[in-house]
Amino acid sequence: MTVIDIQNIVASSSLCRELDLNLIQKEFQNVKYDPKQFPGLIYRIKEPKTAILLFKSGKIVCTGGKCIGDVETAVAKVASDLNGIGIEVPAKPKVEVQNMVASSDLGHDLNLNTVAITLGLERVEYEPEQFPGLVFRLDDPKVVILLFGSGKLVCAGAKVEEDVERAVDNVAAELRDEGLIP
Repeated sequence: MTVIDIQNIVASSSLCRELDLNLIQKEFQNVKYDPKQFPGLIYRIKEPKTAILLFKSGKIVCTGGKCIGDVETAVAKVASDLNGIGIEVPAKPKVEVQNMVASSDLGHDLNLNTVAITLGLERVEYEPEQFPGLVFRLDDPKVVILLFGSGKLVCAGAKVEEDVERAVDNVAAELRDEGLIP
């Protein structure tokens, strides 16, 4: 089993009501709101280190979590803070993961030219003049793996950790089966 590090989880939720972002900006510290630049209010949380985007519609997006618990804690903190200034919202809004980004290391250098040809040009994109990594699109699970010559990889697009693990294991197995890594 390859070691996998979740780098970022992006999740969304709804607070089930419209929000007065100007009021929130006045009441909270660690927020940034400039509607001419971006329609949402950015609320930075120190622990767990995350950023919450609050929109007037009551929709929220949480970024920066390293695990689902971080995301749920951050969203619950925002809900608690809003309730604390008289904006009634659910204490634990339902959170839906939109994207996970994870990294891993296969432990062996890769010849990306050989990998591209072996895995099939219909499944990969590799233009080393544009980007130093090979883009490998998987159908099951539906994620994208960026492979680098160092053997390191990045997995993006998963919604659950099990899909990240399965994708990394599948890529490693396929590279092993083709004799590209020991």
